[in-house]
Amino acid sequence: MAAFPTDTAELAYTPAVAEATRPLYEKIKAFIPEVEWPFHAPLVHAINRLKRERNAVILAHNYQAPEIFHTVADIVGDSLLLARKAAETDADVIVLAGVHFMAETAKVLNPSKVVLMPDMGAGCSLADSITAADVRLLRQRYPGVPIATYVNTSAEVKAESDVCITSGNAVEVIESLPGDEVLCIPDQYLAKWVASQTKKKVYTWNGSCEVHERFSGPQLAAYRQQFKGDITIIAHPECPPDVLAEADFVGSTAKMQDYVEGKQPRRVLLITECSMADNLAVNNPGVEFVRPCNLCPHMRKITLSNILSSLTTLEPRVEVDPSVIDGARRAVERMLAVGKK
Repeated sequence: MAAFPTDTAELAYTPAVAEATRPLYEKIKAFIPEVEWPFHAPLVHAINRLKRERNAVILAHNYQAPEIFHTVADIVGDSLLLARKAAETDADVIVLAGVHFMAETAKVLNPSKVVLMPDMGAGCSLADSITAADVRLLRQRYPGVPIATYVNTSAEVKAESDVCITSGNAVEVIESLPGDEVLCIPDQYLAKWVASQTKKKVYTWNGSCEVHERFSGPQLAAYRQQFKGDITIIAHPECPPDVLAEADFVGSTAKMQDYVEGKQPRRVLLITECSMADNLAVNNPGVEFVRPCNLCPHMRKITLSNILSSLTTLEPRVEVDPSVIDGARRAVERMLAVGKK
Protein backbone atom coordinates (compact mmCIF):
# COMPACT_ATOMS: atom_id res chain seq x y z
CA MET A 1 0.00 0.00 0.00
CA ALA A 2 1.35 3.42 -0.90
CA ALA A 3 2.31 5.71 1.93
CA PHE A 4 0.53 9.02 2.32
CA PRO A 5 2.78 11.52 0.54
CA THR A 6 3.72 13.79 3.44
CA ASP A 7 7.23 14.53 2.19
CA THR A 8 7.52 18.07 0.84
CA ALA A 9 9.11 16.82 -2.38
CA GLU A 10 6.23 14.45 -3.01
CA LEU A 11 3.70 17.28 -2.78
CA ALA A 12 5.76 20.01 -4.39
CA TYR A 13 4.35 22.61 -6.76
CA THR A 14 6.56 21.68 -9.68
CA PRO A 15 6.29 23.04 -13.22
CA ALA A 16 4.71 19.72 -14.24
CA VAL A 17 2.07 19.99 -11.51
CA ALA A 18 1.43 23.62 -12.43
CA GLU A 19 0.90 22.70 -16.07
CA ALA A 20 -1.33 19.72 -15.33
CA THR A 21 -3.58 21.66 -12.95
CA ARG A 22 -3.73 24.99 -14.81
CA PRO A 23 -7.10 24.23 -16.54
CA LEU A 24 -8.62 23.35 -13.17
CA TYR A 25 -7.38 26.55 -11.58
CA GLU A 26 -8.79 28.62 -14.42
CA LYS A 27 -12.28 27.45 -13.37
CA ILE A 28 -11.95 28.61 -9.77
CA LYS A 29 -9.45 31.45 -9.86
CA ALA A 30 -12.15 33.92 -8.85
CA PHE A 31 -12.48 32.09 -5.53
CA ILE A 32 -8.95 30.83 -4.84
CA PRO A 33 -6.27 33.55 -4.77
CA GLU A 34 -3.34 32.79 -7.03
CA VAL A 35 -0.99 32.83 -4.05
CA GLU A 36 -2.94 29.91 -2.51
CA TRP A 37 -3.05 27.66 -5.56
CA PRO A 38 0.49 26.25 -5.10
CA PHE A 39 -0.74 24.76 -1.82
CA HIS A 40 -3.85 23.17 -3.39
CA ALA A 41 -2.43 22.07 -6.75
CA PRO A 42 -0.12 19.24 -5.54
CA LEU A 43 -3.01 17.75 -3.54
CA VAL A 44 -5.37 18.02 -6.51
CA HIS A 45 -2.81 16.44 -8.81
CA ALA A 46 -2.13 13.55 -6.39
CA ILE A 47 -5.85 12.90 -5.79
CA ASN A 48 -6.65 12.74 -9.49
CA ARG A 49 -3.74 10.33 -10.02
CA LEU A 50 -4.82 8.09 -7.13
CA LYS A 51 -8.41 8.00 -8.36
CA ARG A 52 -7.25 6.34 -11.56
CA GLU A 53 -5.04 3.87 -9.70
CA ARG A 54 -7.79 2.90 -7.26
CA ASN A 55 -10.66 2.91 -9.78
CA ALA A 56 -12.24 5.39 -7.38
CA VAL A 57 -14.96 7.96 -7.80
CA ILE A 58 -15.45 11.09 -5.70
CA LEU A 59 -19.04 12.13 -5.02
CA ALA A 60 -19.24 15.73 -3.81
CA HIS A 61 -22.23 17.56 -2.44
CA ASN A 62 -23.15 21.06 -3.64
CA TYR A 63 -22.01 22.47 -0.30
CA GLN A 64 -18.38 21.45 -0.75
CA ALA A 65 -15.69 24.11 -1.17
CA PRO A 66 -14.85 25.10 -4.78
CA GLU A 67 -11.36 23.54 -4.65
CA ILE A 68 -13.03 20.15 -4.05
CA PHE A 69 -16.21 20.62 -6.07
CA HIS A 70 -14.52 21.83 -9.27
CA THR A 71 -11.12 20.09 -9.27
CA VAL A 72 -11.34 16.54 -7.89
CA ALA A 73 -15.04 15.60 -7.79
CA ASP A 74 -16.34 13.23 -10.48
CA ILE A 75 -20.02 13.55 -9.62
CA VAL A 76 -21.52 16.63 -7.99
CA GLY A 77 -25.03 17.41 -6.91
CA ASP A 78 -27.63 17.26 -4.17
CA SER A 79 -28.31 14.24 -1.99
CA LEU A 80 -30.84 12.79 -4.45
CA LEU A 81 -28.44 12.88 -7.39
CA LEU A 82 -25.60 11.48 -5.27
CA ALA A 83 -27.85 8.62 -4.13
CA ARG A 84 -28.77 7.83 -7.73
CA LYS A 85 -25.16 7.92 -8.90
CA ALA A 86 -23.98 5.85 -5.95
CA ALA A 87 -26.44 3.16 -7.02
CA GLU A 88 -25.13 3.25 -10.61
CA THR A 89 -21.35 3.51 -10.21
CA ASP A 90 -19.02 0.75 -11.38
CA ALA A 91 -16.09 2.14 -9.37
CA ASP A 92 -14.41 -0.10 -6.81
CA VAL A 93 -13.99 2.74 -4.33
CA ILE A 94 -16.41 5.54 -3.48
CA VAL A 95 -15.17 8.64 -1.68
CA LEU A 96 -17.94 10.76 -0.23
CA ALA A 97 -17.09 14.44 -0.03
CA GLY A 98 -20.10 15.35 2.03
CA VAL A 99 -21.37 14.22 5.41
CA HIS A 100 -21.65 10.85 7.11
CA PHE A 101 -25.27 9.96 6.26
CA MET A 102 -24.45 10.37 2.55
CA ALA A 103 -21.58 7.91 2.86
CA GLU A 104 -23.85 5.48 4.70
CA THR A 105 -26.40 5.75 1.89
CA ALA A 106 -23.66 4.97 -0.65
CA LYS A 107 -22.64 1.92 1.40
CA VAL A 108 -26.23 0.73 1.73
CA LEU A 109 -26.56 0.84 -2.06
CA ASN A 110 -23.09 -0.70 -2.60
CA PRO A 111 -22.46 -3.11 0.31
CA SER A 112 -19.60 -4.89 -1.49
CA LYS A 113 -17.70 -1.70 -2.39
CA VAL A 114 -15.22 0.29 -0.34
CA VAL A 115 -16.88 3.53 0.78
CA LEU A 116 -14.58 6.13 2.29
CA MET A 117 -15.46 9.08 4.52
CA PRO A 118 -12.43 11.40 4.74
CA ASP A 119 -13.52 12.64 8.16
CA MET A 120 -15.89 10.51 10.23
CA GLY A 121 -16.72 13.58 12.28
CA ALA A 122 -18.57 15.19 9.37
CA GLY A 123 -22.07 14.68 10.74
CA CYS A 124 -25.46 16.40 10.44
CA SER A 125 -27.74 18.05 12.99
CA LEU A 126 -30.77 16.49 11.30
CA ALA A 127 -29.32 12.99 11.40
CA ASP A 128 -28.46 13.50 15.07
CA SER A 129 -32.00 14.62 15.93
CA ILE A 130 -33.69 11.21 15.63
CA THR A 131 -32.94 7.54 16.35
CA ALA A 132 -34.32 4.23 15.18
CA ALA A 133 -36.03 3.86 18.57
CA ASP A 134 -37.78 7.20 18.00
CA VAL A 135 -39.14 5.96 14.67
CA ARG A 136 -40.45 2.78 16.27
CA LEU A 137 -42.28 4.88 18.87
CA LEU A 138 -43.74 7.08 16.13
CA ARG A 139 -45.04 3.99 14.35
CA GLN A 140 -46.79 2.95 17.56
CA ARG A 141 -48.26 6.41 18.01
CA TYR A 142 -49.44 6.67 14.40
CA PRO A 143 -50.37 3.09 13.44
CA GLY A 144 -50.83 2.56 9.72
CA VAL A 145 -49.46 5.99 8.76
CA PRO A 146 -46.62 5.75 6.20
CA ILE A 147 -43.26 7.06 7.37
CA ALA A 148 -41.32 9.13 4.83
CA THR A 149 -37.85 9.82 6.16
CA TYR A 150 -35.43 12.44 4.91
CA VAL A 151 -32.18 11.00 3.58
CA ASN A 152 -30.45 13.23 6.14
CA THR A 153 -30.70 10.39 8.66
CA SER A 154 -28.73 7.35 9.78
CA ALA A 155 -29.05 3.98 8.06
CA GLU A 156 -30.75 2.64 11.21
CA VAL A 157 -33.47 5.29 10.93
CA LYS A 158 -33.93 4.62 7.22
CA ALA A 159 -34.33 0.91 7.96
CA GLU A 160 -37.29 1.65 10.24
CA SER A 161 -39.00 3.79 7.59
CA ASP A 162 -41.26 3.02 4.65
CA VAL A 163 -39.54 5.28 2.15
CA CYS A 164 -36.88 7.97 1.96
CA ILE A 165 -37.29 11.47 0.56
CA THR A 166 -35.05 14.39 -0.33
CA SER A 167 -35.96 18.06 -0.54
CA GLY A 168 -36.03 17.61 -4.30
CA ASN A 169 -38.62 14.84 -4.42
CA ALA A 170 -40.43 15.01 -1.06
CA VAL A 171 -43.80 16.08 -2.44
CA GLU A 172 -43.68 13.61 -5.33
CA VAL A 173 -42.77 10.68 -3.07
CA ILE A 174 -45.33 11.58 -0.41
CA GLU A 175 -48.07 11.93 -3.02
CA SER A 176 -47.24 8.39 -4.17
CA LEU A 177 -47.93 6.91 -0.73
CA PRO A 178 -51.31 5.40 0.19
CA GLY A 179 -53.73 7.14 2.53
CA ASP A 180 -54.44 10.71 3.57
CA GLU A 181 -51.82 10.97 6.30
CA VAL A 182 -48.04 10.79 6.36
CA LEU A 183 -45.19 11.13 8.80
CA CYS A 184 -42.54 13.37 7.23
CA ILE A 185 -39.49 13.20 9.49
CA PRO A 186 -37.23 14.53 10.95
CA ASP A 187 -37.05 18.06 9.46
CA GLN A 188 -39.90 20.14 10.88
CA TYR A 189 -39.45 22.92 8.32
CA LEU A 190 -39.33 20.65 5.28
CA ALA A 191 -42.45 18.93 6.61
CA LYS A 192 -44.28 22.25 7.00
CA TRP A 193 -43.36 23.17 3.44
CA VAL A 194 -44.52 19.75 2.19
CA ALA A 195 -47.80 20.24 4.05
CA SER A 196 -48.35 23.45 2.07
CA GLN A 197 -47.88 21.52 -1.20
CA THR A 198 -50.16 18.52 -0.52
CA LYS A 199 -53.68 17.83 0.75
CA LYS A 200 -52.41 15.08 3.02
CA LYS A 201 -52.20 15.51 6.79
CA VAL A 202 -48.50 15.78 7.56
CA TYR A 203 -47.02 14.87 10.94
CA THR A 204 -43.41 15.63 11.74
CA TRP A 205 -40.53 15.56 14.22
CA ASN A 206 -38.74 18.44 15.92
CA GLY A 207 -35.54 18.25 13.84
CA SER A 208 -33.87 21.02 11.88
CA CYS A 209 -30.73 21.91 9.93
CA GLU A 210 -28.40 24.10 11.97
CA VAL A 211 -27.40 26.04 8.84
CA HIS A 212 -30.82 26.76 7.33
CA GLU A 213 -32.36 27.53 10.72
CA ARG A 214 -30.05 30.54 11.13
CA PHE A 215 -31.84 32.51 8.40
CA SER A 216 -34.85 34.68 9.23
CA GLY A 217 -37.63 36.48 7.41
CA PRO A 218 -36.63 39.93 8.70
CA GLN A 219 -33.08 39.29 7.47
CA LEU A 220 -34.38 38.66 3.94
CA ALA A 221 -36.68 41.71 4.11
CA ALA A 222 -33.65 43.82 5.04
CA TYR A 223 -31.78 42.58 1.95
CA ARG A 224 -34.75 43.54 -0.25
CA GLN A 225 -34.74 47.00 1.24
CA GLN A 226 -30.96 47.31 0.85
CA PHE A 227 -31.15 46.49 -2.87
CA LYS A 228 -34.43 48.38 -3.39
CA GLY A 229 -36.18 45.19 -4.51
CA ASP A 230 -33.66 44.46 -7.24
CA ILE A 231 -32.83 41.00 -5.96
CA THR A 232 -34.16 37.47 -6.44
CA ILE A 233 -34.37 35.42 -3.24
CA ILE A 234 -34.11 31.66 -3.61
CA ALA A 235 -34.55 29.54 -0.47
CA HIS A 236 -34.15 25.91 0.52
CA PRO A 237 -37.26 24.27 2.06
CA GLU A 238 -35.26 23.39 5.20
CA CYS A 239 -35.54 27.08 6.13
CA PRO A 240 -38.17 28.34 8.62
CA PRO A 241 -41.59 29.35 7.24
CA ASP A 242 -41.00 33.10 7.60
CA VAL A 243 -37.95 32.73 5.34
CA LEU A 244 -39.87 30.79 2.71
CA ALA A 245 -42.65 33.40 2.80
CA GLU A 246 -40.12 36.08 1.81
CA ALA A 247 -38.56 34.01 -0.98
CA ASP A 248 -39.29 34.36 -4.70
CA PHE A 249 -38.55 30.66 -5.26
CA VAL A 250 -38.32 27.65 -2.95
CA GLY A 251 -36.53 24.49 -4.01
CA SER A 252 -33.91 21.87 -3.33
CA THR A 253 -30.27 22.53 -4.12
CA ALA A 254 -30.74 20.95 -7.56
CA LYS A 255 -33.83 23.05 -8.26
CA MET A 256 -32.04 26.17 -7.06
CA GLN A 257 -29.30 25.43 -9.55
CA ASP A 258 -31.83 24.86 -12.34
CA TYR A 259 -33.53 28.16 -11.52
CA VAL A 260 -30.29 30.15 -11.61
CA GLU A 261 -29.04 28.50 -14.80
CA GLY A 262 -32.40 28.76 -16.55
CA LYS A 263 -33.57 32.21 -15.44
CA GLN A 264 -30.17 33.92 -15.12
CA PRO A 265 -31.44 36.53 -12.63
CA ARG A 266 -29.26 39.61 -12.37
CA ARG A 267 -28.75 39.45 -8.60
CA VAL A 268 -29.45 36.44 -6.38
CA LEU A 269 -29.66 35.90 -2.65
CA LEU A 270 -29.20 32.16 -2.22
CA ILE A 271 -30.61 31.07 1.15
CA THR A 272 -28.67 27.91 1.83
CA GLU A 273 -25.10 26.89 2.69
CA CYS A 274 -22.98 29.61 1.10
CA SER A 275 -20.44 27.39 -0.67
CA MET A 276 -23.20 26.59 -3.14
CA ALA A 277 -23.20 30.23 -4.29
CA ASP A 278 -19.46 29.99 -4.98
CA ASN A 279 -19.93 26.80 -6.97
CA LEU A 280 -22.83 28.18 -9.01
CA ALA A 281 -20.95 31.41 -9.69
CA VAL A 282 -18.22 29.51 -11.55
CA ASN A 283 -20.60 28.59 -14.38
CA ASN A 284 -22.88 31.62 -14.14
CA PRO A 285 -20.60 34.67 -14.40
CA GLY A 286 -23.48 36.95 -15.40
CA VAL A 287 -25.28 36.43 -12.07
CA GLU A 288 -24.29 38.48 -9.04
CA PHE A 289 -24.52 36.41 -5.86
CA VAL A 290 -25.16 38.16 -2.56
CA ARG A 291 -23.76 35.86 0.13
CA PRO A 292 -25.21 35.77 3.64
CA CYS A 293 -22.47 33.29 4.47
CA ASN A 294 -23.74 30.50 6.69
CA LEU A 295 -21.28 27.61 6.41
CA CYS A 296 -21.97 24.02 7.40
CA PRO A 297 -19.28 23.14 9.97
CA HIS A 298 -19.54 19.46 9.02
CA MET A 299 -19.03 19.98 5.28
CA ARG A 300 -15.96 22.08 6.09
CA LYS A 301 -14.35 19.04 7.71
CA ILE A 302 -13.78 17.55 4.26
CA THR A 303 -10.54 18.86 2.76
CA LEU A 304 -8.24 18.07 -0.12
CA SER A 305 -5.71 16.79 2.41
CA ASN A 306 -7.99 14.26 4.08
CA ILE A 307 -9.42 13.15 0.72
CA LEU A 308 -5.88 12.34 -0.39
CA SER A 309 -5.12 10.58 2.89
CA SER A 310 -8.33 8.54 2.58
CA LEU A 311 -7.54 7.49 -0.98
CA THR A 312 -4.00 6.58 -0.01
CA THR A 313 -4.83 4.43 3.01
CA LEU A 314 -8.37 3.39 1.96
CA GLU A 315 -9.49 4.53 5.40
CA PRO A 316 -11.69 5.50 7.20
CA ARG A 317 -14.18 3.03 5.75
CA VAL A 318 -17.90 3.38 6.27
CA GLU A 319 -19.56 0.17 7.40
CA VAL A 320 -23.25 -0.52 7.96
CA ASP A 321 -24.55 -3.39 10.05
CA PRO A 322 -25.75 -6.15 7.68
CA SER A 323 -28.96 -6.42 9.73
CA VAL A 324 -29.72 -2.78 8.82
CA ILE A 325 -28.71 -2.74 5.16
CA ASP A 326 -31.75 -4.51 3.66
CA GLY A 327 -34.31 -2.25 5.34
CA ALA A 328 -32.38 0.93 4.61
CA ARG A 329 -31.80 -0.06 0.99
CA ARG A 330 -35.48 -0.86 0.55
CA ALA A 331 -36.45 2.64 1.77
CA VAL A 332 -33.89 4.33 -0.49
CA GLU A 333 -34.76 2.21 -3.54
CA ARG A 334 -38.47 2.94 -3.09
CA MET A 335 -37.60 6.63 -3.22
CA LEU A 336 -35.45 6.21 -6.33
CA ALA A 337 -38.19 4.19 -8.04
CA VAL A 338 -40.70 7.05 -7.75
CA GLY A 339 -38.64 9.34 -9.96
CA LYS A 340 -38.31 6.63 -12.61
CA LYS A 341 -42.02 6.12 -13.11
